[in-house]
Amino acid sequence: MRLQTFAGLALPLISLTTARTETPFLGFPSPWISPDPTDAEWQAAYDKAVAFVSQLTLTEKVNLTTGTGWEADRCIGKTGSVPRLGFEGFCLMDGPLGVRYADKASAFPAGMNAAATFSKRLIRARGEAMGEEFRGKGIDVQLGPVAGALGRTPQGGRNWEGFSPDPYLTGVAIAETIKGIQSKGVIACAKHYILNEQEHFRGSIDVRIDDKTMHELYLWPFADAVRAGVGSVMCSYNRVNGTYACENEWVQNYLLKNELGFRGFGECFLGGALTQAVLKGEVPQWRLDDMVTRIMASFFRVHVGNYTSRPEPNFSAWTQNTTGPQYKYSNRPWTTINSHVDVQSNHAALIREIAAKSTVILKNTGLLPLSKSSLPSLAVIGNDAHDNPNGPNSCPERACINGTVAMGYGSGTADFPYLISPAAALSRLSQQHNIPFFNTTSNWDLPTAQSTASHASVAIVFATATSGENFVSIDGNAGDRNNLTLWDNGDALIRAVAAVNPNTIVVLHTAGPVLIDYAAAHPNISAILWAGFPGQESGNGLADVLFGDVAPQGRSPFTWGKSLASYGVELITVAADPRNPRQEFPEGVFVDYRWFLSPGKGDRGDVTYGFGHGLGYTSFEYSDLSIVSKVGGGGGGQGQGGYGEGITKGKTTPPAPVVGEVIDLDEGWEGYTAPEGFEQWRIPRFVYPWVNATVYNSENGTARSPAIGDFPPEARDGTPQEHLPAGGEEGGNGGLYEVLFEVKVDVKNTGEREGVEVVQLYLSPNNPLSPSLLLRGFTDIPLPPNATATLTFPLTRRDLSNWNTLTQNWEILTDYPKTIFVGSSSMDLRLNGTLPL
Repeated sequence: MRLQTFAGLALPLISLTTARTETPFLGFPSPWISPDPTDAEWQAAYDKAVAFVSQLTLTEKVNLTTGTGWEADRCIGKTGSVPRLGFEGFCLMDGPLGVRYADKASAFPAGMNAAATFSKRLIRARGEAMGEEFRGKGIDVQLGPVAGALGRTPQGGRNWEGFSPDPYLTGVAIAETIKGIQSKGVIACAKHYILNEQEHFRGSIDVRIDDKTMHELYLWPFADAVRAGVGSVMCSYNRVNGTYACENEWVQNYLLKNELGFRGFGECFLGGALTQAVLKGEVPQWRLDDMVTRIMASFFRVHVGNYTSRPEPNFSAWTQNTTGPQYKYSNRPWTTINSHVDVQSNHAALIREIAAKSTVILKNTGLLPLSKSSLPSLAVIGNDAHDNPNGPNSCPERACINGTVAMGYGSGTADFPYLISPAAALSRLSQQHNIPFFNTTSNWDLPTAQSTASHASVAIVFATATSGENFVSIDGNAGDRNNLTLWDNGDALIRAVAAVNPNTIVVLHTAGPVLIDYAAAHPNISAILWAGFPGQESGNGLADVLFGDVAPQGRSPFTWGKSLASYGVELITVAADPRNPRQEFPEGVFVDYRWFLSPGKGDRGDVTYGFGHGLGYTSFEYSDLSIVSKVGGGGGGQGQGGYGEGITKGKTTPPAPVVGEVIDLDEGWEGYTAPEGFEQWRIPRFVYPWVNATVYNSENGTARSPAIGDFPPEARDGTPQEHLPAGGEEGGNGGLYEVLFEVKVDVKNTGEREGVEVVQLYLSPNNPLSPSLLLRGFTDIPLPPNATATLTFPLTRRDLSNWNTLTQNWEILTDYPKTIFVGSSSMDLRLNGTLPL
């Protein structure tokens, strides 16, 4: 999360103009953007929010939009409260795979593992389980899930927190996760919005991006998040076309709030300075009212039950001591700060299932599955297979490789309640079935590794390459990976073991793709498995797949290239001016498989294993592809015609409303100052909303109030605003989600074992502006031998459209035929057909 605090602000508060390429616009003001809910749940929530906010004073409103300060309260982020109305402030906590800094909570598989299941059911279930745990700890906002970094470059430090470099897969995954989290009464926070694609220079880098790429790639999953009803969005550290994302009018108002129809709240860090700004007329009252109304609307939409009875935080993010001062920098009051509430429930079973079903079998020459009854002997080799001798949480923020790696490092981590290493799981299984078991931990003692491998009929060698956030560096990797090789001598270890054992299995715990072309071609390497970052049940989930207790269904959520250069993207690690680093995105929409498989861009010959690839223990046959049009008529050059009239709306918002008592700016600041005796009882480092508390807030770096000349006049524009043609509803114009076609296909299990097939639908737009293939549907289907299932995939207007930078709208380019492919990966396409546009 952002290392300051939360202010519940639907950003931006103010903004200077920002350029946008490939559009007729030069800059944007910061006008009022009405929430204007079109969803019944949001409308009901806004009605409750307005009624609540109408009762608040100015300082109470500021208190709800302001964080109390870093380490000032129990949670990583905590807003002020409204004691007069019995409302306790919001508790916000990392992270995207579990409750950070808390005991007796689960460490779930990473987002990329959830995506690798290609299972909407499992992704939703993971969100539900996390929501239950956050709610059980008294947390109101989970700072996740992640769609930025999307994964532009495979080196990106925080890719593993998200889902996939494919925006469609990430869009589905983030939406299902949000629905799961929020169904349990916890507000989800989609982050990091937007273009947070590397850790180097993340706080200053200026990402220069064109409008088409923004819409068709990076904004796409955030649209899905908004459509799913996400209550909060966290803006990113970087700049976008010259202006920081958090104060970028195009990014925050034009795209997020207007075009995507975002109804919730974002983040900022202001404190008492906001009270001053409102009283001085720098920030209009309607802007503050909009902030707090959005916050409370998100709360009322998501929260279950009466707000005065919701559980308060029962833990401290800063210590696991049972008792201590309620506020870290104050000796009073001394109280119970950790109740050690166990919120894990039966989630270990789900974590184990996802760990198994996200494991991707990249290569299998027939050795797998292993037999418990007839395996002569087994060797497990490598540091990454074994327990950290100092415990799984011994390295702060999980920033080490002293033992098996089951998550990346940084603020997106959680404490392991326990961690089942592969060596522990396989040793226990071997003992239960009387399989001779050998193991060694060192990655550098190659003679011992070879000796151990040579004593076993099957040798499993483990290797890792992790990544994380830039405030921690491991072996010179400052968040982003320096390259795509394995860490800790992993490549040499694999080669050494394979040289002496003809039944070598390679298991990879990596933050993304690594260069393994040598292993794919090695005759002694019989199987390669990518296990990613599987969470606390790592070893058990892996064993379930190796021995066939779980039918493999993992599919790679990214492409495995043969070299770093083959990806066609560049990570900026050195800048001519470190204070003003700049990054172009010349590849545009051609990222990952969209790059490799598009003629004139990448080279499919540079792919070791493709996006969506994954093997199972049976075989499947595809047949009877059919395409059914759901709406009559032709498409027309702009995608209008018979495909519905909802694509252009042109609706206008009402004027910006003031909620509650109108502040008289001529009355002065009396009534907005700290109460008498404040100095005697104030809490050090705590952020207060009163105008004369600024001197105290300066301890925490918050005493800053911008001069009135810093604000352009448009920043205070509360007049009615026109909705954009591509907007109007949550996630964009409702017409975008109209189903135009249904694609049906039969899939039959032709093997001798029950198995799960992940059927993938791709669109070929066949126009020069688009990649050759775009994922547009997927489903996982379990089938017993000889069984057949008919699967149906909907195709929406959005699925078929391109972004027109001149009209600022989506359009279907009907001059180009649209081809549909169905198969088991982006490089294994079995059937195809043409859409009747």
